[in-house]
Amino acid sequence: MSATFDGSPPALELENVVKTFGATTAVDGLSLTARRGEVLALLGPNGAGKTTTIEMCEGFQRPTSGSIRVLGIDPVTRPEDVRARIGIMLQGGGSYSGIRVAEMLRLAAAYNEDPHDPEWLIDVLGLDGVRRTTWRRLSGGQQQRLSLALAIIGRPELVFLDEPTAGLDAQSRLAVWELVDALRRDGVTVILTTHLMDEAEALADRIVIIDKGRVVASGTPAELTSGDAGARISFETDSPLDVARADDALAGLPRIEAVRPLYYCLPTEATPAVIAALTRAAADQDVLVRRLDVDHRNLEEVFLDITGRSLRS
Repeated sequence: MSATFDGSPPALELENVVKTFGATTAVDGLSLTARRGEVLALLGPNGAGKTTTIEMCEGFQRPTSGSIRVLGIDPVTRPEDVRARIGIMLQGGGSYSGIRVAEMLRLAAAYNEDPHDPEWLIDVLGLDGVRRTTWRRLSGGQQQRLSLALAIIGRPELVFLDEPTAGLDAQSRLAVWELVDALRRDGVTVILTTHLMDEAEALADRIVIIDKGRVVASGTPAELTSGDAGARISFETDSPLDVARADDALAGLPRIEAVRPLYYCLPTEATPAVIAALTRAAADQDVLVRRLDVDHRNLEEVFLDITGRSLRS
């Protein structure tokens, strides 16, 4: 087992972990390490093995083979010791349906030796207006914010955040991002799973992309997005572009790739003539090019290139 420069073990370490369910292999020889005090984003398509991996780290699933260490502890043999030192944010859960927000946070605080102040969490996560509201009457976004508060109230050394901003409005999302930054500054390790590529790119120190239960790419956001993928022009428009019509106008150039609605890529070298032709082709459709980047892929493009652009069954 590896150790940090001060002799303490990594916050999280998986070595050749396999998990099978009958004839199905959900995790297939997965190895990764999370250092203390870093935000590690775990990305992958649906069915890639992310949830199973996290559940094994939390001690809720037993690996078929391989080893896992959480803060130097084996979650298979000592699951309660692991869960005493980590925080877990669950999707769509984390509280009793009939208990009020402030009561739930005070109850959770009472289970911990040195908890965060419930009132501070209520203020930071914008829950003051619903402090007397029961869980079942909260909106989805309010439930998300309460689940996050419950995950960190015990001052965990490592916290697992599963889609922490799913369903949140822009203000709530920013508040969560700021809280994740604060956790990192306090030396807390954050394992983040998200389908929002801009969130991973903005928050993560390192990113691990898994597919079919295996690591297929890893590195810092800068390392993943600056790889040599050939010359390219990425651009964003204010309204949908008729790609076929634009391709006709750009005869002799590679075809435009639609990355997502209103975001496109032209895989060719940027020259003044090409840029002028591209914007002219958009203007012919009364489409405004709002943003244009040269020789830079965003994380979403990297993710799609690595895992494929077709939906999985």
